[in-house]
Parts: sequence; structure tokens; C-alpha cells
Amino acid sequence: MKLQRTTIILVLVAIGLGGFVATYEFFLKEQQTVIQTKKQQIFSFSRDDVKSLTVKTTTHTINLERNFTSERPQWLMKSPQKAPANDAIVSYLLDALVKGKTEQRLSVSPNQLAEYGLSKPSATIEVILKNQQKHQISLGKSTFNNSYVYARIDSQTQNQGNIEVLIVSTDFKNAVNREIYEWTQPQTNIQLKPKPETLPPLPSPAQ
Repeated sequence: MKLQRTTIILVLVAIGLGGFVATYEFFLKEQQTVIQTKKQQIFSFSRDDVKSLTVKTTTHTINLERNFTSERPQWLMKSPQKAPANDAIVSYLLDALVKGKTEQRLSVSPNQLAEYGLSKPSATIEVILKNQQKHQISLGKSTFNNSYVYARIDSQTQNQGNIEVLIVSTDFKNAVNREIYEWTQPQTNIQLKPKPETLPPLPSPAQ
């Protein structure tokens, strides 16, 4: 009976240890998930933190400021023209900035930036927060299958002199590859939209 009682005690201890290990592994896994999610996030600010945006492409520069005087429009274009901004278009860009995550991070030497299209970026998005902090993301080439885009944030340089290159969603390029008139409210952009060229009238047939 004594041997049986000892066996039962050992079994109970083993079950207890197993439960502890399982609980610890579950907790550790949860901690790792949070850490990985945090590492994958590109920026840590929220939509409400953003005060102004500057979008620079190879053809134009758009300056946008949050409208603090009224609820609509939420954003105003300050240049190249002064007009109410298209809140839906700006919201799409903000979603990319706030919710965007990296697919992968690469460490490259400065002389490799051209290979990723980042020595002369196709577009740059500059963000100024209400606390005057500034952030920037530069967009380079698309990946080989056009599923993602190479990017660089805040001109980060690592300890070894290498530069961190991110692989991010094409949402960033889709958000900024727009004509100037698309950034304004629909009733305004009719005036700013380029007019199609009109051909001169054909000469009337000779009598």
C-alpha cells in the first residue's frame, strides 16, 4: 500500500509539473507574439497624433494639414494649391502609415541602396505629429513579384554602418501615386483636373 501511495504522489507531482510547464510555455508564447507584433509595426503613432503630411513624388509635392477649425473637411491642402482635401484619400494614406507592418527587414550597405530604388526614392512621405516629432518613409522599387515595396524609415543607420531596408505593403505606393486633383474634395477637383486637349476643327471640304 505504501508503494501504491508513493506512486500516486509521484503521478500527482508529475501532473502538477506538467501543468506548470504548459502554463509557462503558453505565457512565453503570448509574450513572444506581442514582441513580434511590436517589431513588425512600422510606426507607433496614431491617426489623431498626426498634424501634417507632405507627399513628395517625382512630379509634385503635396502639403496637407489637419483642419482644426471644423470637422469637415478634416484635412486641407496647403500646396501646390489651397483647397479642401479629399478626406477619403488622406484617410487611406493614414491607414497605411498607422497600421502598416513590415514583411521583412534587411540590413544593407549604403552602396546597395540603388539596388532597392532607395538612393533616389520614387516617393517620400513626411509626417509631423502634434508634439512636433517628425517621421519619414521613403519608397523604392517593388519586389520581383510586385507584391511588396522596398522602403526606408527615418533614415535609420545601424551600428555597423549598414542601413535597414523594410519590405512593406504596396498600399504605400497606391496611396501616393495620384494626380494633384485627386487629393482635393470632389467638388473642388473638377476645377483642378487637367482638361483634355481639344483638337482644331477639321477644314470643310472644298466646294
